[in-house]
Amino acid sequence: MSNADKAKNKADQLAGQAKEKFGRAADEEGLENEGVAEQAKGSLKQLVEKVKDAFPRGGRRG
Repeated sequence: MSNADKAKNKADQLAGQAKEKFGRAADEEGLENEGVAEQAKGSLKQLVEKVKDAFPRGGRRG
């Protein structure tokens, strides 16, 4: 996983946390839910990148 990808995915997670907390504080359920979704998106992207790293392209197949 490239450092740029890691940073982008972490930024998605942090933005999601901020939206969720702001939505909760402002009693805006929609914004809160959007924040939760952004966090999940960032986590899923990180997982996909880790899987890609575990199975590199052009690797030897048995």
